Amino acid sequence: MNKMLTLLIAVSMLVSCSGNKQQQENETQKVAQQKIPVHAWLGGYNDKTEDEIREAFTKFKGHGIDALMYNGGHNPADYKKVGKIAKELGLGFHAWIPTMVQHKTDELKAEWYAVNRNGESALEKPAYVPHYTFLCPSKEGTYQFLENMYTNVADVEEVDAIHLDYIRFPDVILARGLWDKYGLTMDKEHPQFDYCYCDQCTGDFKEKTGIDIKAAEDPTQVQEWKQFRYDLITSIVNRLSEKVHEHGKKINAAVFPGPSTAMKLVRQEWNKWDLDAVFPMNYNDFYLEGTDWIGEVVHEEVTSVNGERPIFSGLFICPNPEKKAEIEDPEGHGLLPSELGAAIRESMDNGATGICLFTPGRMTEEHWVELEKAIY
Repeated sequence: MNKMLTLLIAVSMLVSCSGNKQQQENETQKVAQQKIPVHAWLGGYNDKTEDEIREAFTKFKGHGIDALMYNGGHNPADYKKVGKIAKELGLGFHAWIPTMVQHKTDELKAEWYAVNRNGESALEKPAYVPHYTFLCPSKEGTYQFLENMYTNVADVEEVDAIHLDYIRFPDVILARGLWDKYGLTMDKEHPQFDYCYCDQCTGDFKEKTGIDIKAAEDPTQVQEWKQFRYDLITSIVNRLSEKVHEHGKKINAAVFPGPSTAMKLVRQEWNKWDLDAVFPMNYNDFYLEGTDWIGEVVHEEVTSVNGERPIFSGLFICPNPEKKAEIEDPEGHGLLPSELGAAIRESMDNGATGICLFTPGRMTEEHWVELEKAIY
């Protein structure tokens, strides 16, 4: 009788423990389902030791970051080294590599670089800043270079996805918050920032439409010319997408907001791109806007893709909140800790799948506190 009683108590305890375990698992799953997905753009770990990388990535994971958009250059070995640690820690790992902006190497011919309306090469006279050496999307050599680069990195086992950046023309019009920085009034498309007018682009356009754009009284008013250049970028993205998918990986891109803003400023009609996800850079300070603007553009972004692919709202972080008002350069601005929750809420309430931080390195301790409040 005592043995039977002991057995019944043991079974009861086992069932109870099993039930508690199941309840704990259910609670954990519930928390995971409620958490807002957080990605983050970052770089600079190629030359760090494994212990240094692990320490930094463990911190990011602990603060709620789920996946890294890692900028590590073109060498697959660097993505393997850094990605190995990211995967060990359970982080997603995307290879973030600029597309049309490439510095000159032996692989790239000088004639592959874009030409502005003044006939100046982006290689010899880049717009705005020295690194704006944009390739021309009409050149088959440009595409072949990019395909080879991206597929080599896509073959790295630890890489989950290829993340395109600078997949566009140079800014024909800068975001309003940058006008003062460059001493420009950009109420129209100025010729030195208007690309690409190389012989191949203008010749292909004339063959397709019958329009000699170089003879047009005002090329900026020719809608067919705008659409032609949107389509050039779209074609490169969709060709790269097909190849990356053939290598078994996903592909996504950092883009300008909109896409109406993206089309106007940098010729990105990204709602037509065959991507697995889109990461609009909804950097409100660059447009002299508040966090409510983030909600407005996210609504447009989500609507533009008809819910067919995830939108991750890119948020620009202020690295020095106490001195933001004193900093003249808009690239030193960004979201204060007190604004981060509102920016995340505006993004999610308007249909974003998650957010992407630029960057963990700009986050203060106050930012991390506000992030964790907002994402759970």
